Order: sequence, then C-alpha cells, then structure tokens
Amino acid sequence: MVKAVEVPQTLAASYTRGFGEEGRAWIADLPRLAADMLDRWALKRDGAPGAGEASLVLPVLRADGTRAVLKLQMPREETAAALIGLRTWNGAGMVRLIDHDPQSGTMLLERLDAARTLASVEDDDAAMRILARLQARLVGVPAPPGLRGLGEIAADMLARVPAAVAALADPADRRMLRGWASVVADLADEPGDRMLHWDLHYGNVLAAHREPWLAIDPEPLAGDPGFDLWPALDSRWDDVVVKGGARRVVRRRFDLLTEVLGLDRARAVGWTLGRLLQNALWDVEDGATALEPSAVVIAEALPARGI
Repeated sequence: MVKAVEVPQTLAASYTRGFGEEGRAWIADLPRLAADMLDRWALKRDGAPGAGEASLVLPVLRADGTRAVLKLQMPREETAAALIGLRTWNGAGMVRLIDHDPQSGTMLLERLDAARTLASVEDDDAAMRILARLQARLVGVPAPPGLRGLGEIAADMLARVPAAVAALADPADRRMLRGWASVVADLADEPGDRMLHWDLHYGNVLAAHREPWLAIDPEPLAGDPGFDLWPALDSRWDDVVVKGGARRVVRRRFDLLTEVLGLDRARAVGWTLGRLLQNALWDVEDGATALEPSAVVIAEALPARGI
C-alpha cells in the first residue's frame, strides 16, 4: 500500500493565493493523484517530499532501482511549455524527462542532487561561468512550434505600460518605466527565435551525475537570449551582489554572460530592460507603487547602449 502524501502547507497556500477555489480543489485531490502516479509507474517513495511555488516533488525509485523524481503540478500553459522544452532539449544541459502523464501534467524526471545548487559555488565568477555555458547550450536550440513568443509578450507589456506608470508614486520611477518601455518598443519587431529557459538562476542549476551541473524547472519561451539574462543577474542578490558592490557585480555578470553566449551587447541590454519591465508590470498588478530597488540597480549598472 502506498503511503499517503502529505501536502506541504507552503504549496497549499501558494495555490490558494494564485488560483483560488480551483487551486484549493487541486490541492485537495493531490494525495490521490500522487498515489495513482506512484502506482501507475511502479514507483517507490525514497525520501521526503519537496515543494516549490507550483509543484510537489517526490523522490522515488523506479522498478529497476534507478533514482528519479515525480513532479506534480496543475496543468497550465506553463506545464505544457515545460514538456515541449524538456522533450526538445532531451537532456542536453537540462534534467531529462523520463515519462509524463498528458492528462494531469505529472512528470517523471531523472533525479539530480537537490541539496547542491549552483549557489554552493562560492566564487561568483566561476558560478556565473557555469550558468552561462549551460545557458549557451539551451538557447542554442531553435524554439519548436507551440511556445509563446517574445513578440506577443512584448506587445502585451507595452499595452499595459500606461496604467502601470499611473500607479507609480515616484516621478523618477515613472520616467524609468517609460524608458524601459521605449527600448522594448524599438526591439519588438525582432523578438528572436531561440528557446529560452526564462528562469535560469543559481537555484535552478543542480549538481548531477552524468554531467557536473544541469538546469531544472524551465518555463520555455521563444525569443531573444537577452531576455533570459535577468534571473542570473539577480541570483544571490543579498548574499553576494549587495555585499560585493551591486553595480560592479551586475556589470561583471553581464559582461561574462554576453561574452560566453556571444550576444550583441546593445540588444542584450535592451531585452534585459524588457525583463525588468515585465517584472515591474507584474509587481504593479500585485499592488506595488514603486519599482523594486534591485531592478533599479540592475538597470543603472547595465552599460549604456551596450558599450
């Protein structure tokens, strides 16, 4: 008999905040779904469950004794995109998809070392170079059909800017947001066609066995690699960036990322500002009336026009 799965309260709270009654219903059904998936794939529990904002992760053993993880999340556009990305990358720089259930969105993935993220590498330049090399492999893949495009996302962002500007209390923040939007408007006609991870930071790079490090938790998008730099620039913000002199560290990280990925620096600056714009729009929708201080620092640290 499969031991019942206990749902972490943090995951339950996240689904209640994000999805209301639909989220509560999915959480209530999660123990049954987990038991069904464990039984269907002949899996044995092999450790304590883990949880993020959107998924429950169960360490398991397969029937042949190999270690894996069962990842359960509510079926959404992001879940479908992740499956497209995992299949397309097929383990190249990315955690490998072993199996999945199309109806529930449940995934069976190879198990990596969840206790050792890239944040464990103390030398920030070394850690950033590892991330950059992984990212270069990931964005080297053309985006397949079925993914959202950055052009669509940019158009949606630009349409929401006037309301967001009106919600900001500080005139300096308003000017900055308008400036970011102006840059995005200039780039929107050339959104790019690479497959982006969309959330590649130190916490989403884990130690592995078949390679030293592999990426996890992609949220694939078709677009310009410059739009994918912000999570790396923001990694370990309080522990490393602020203590090391925020603008200096951000500029060093930007230089290293654009060098390794071979990016046009001016476009990389522009699309990074686009990512800051996207984050700010989300913050305003959640009730913020000021720009995030770290976003202002990143924007001010980026080289002017990519120089």
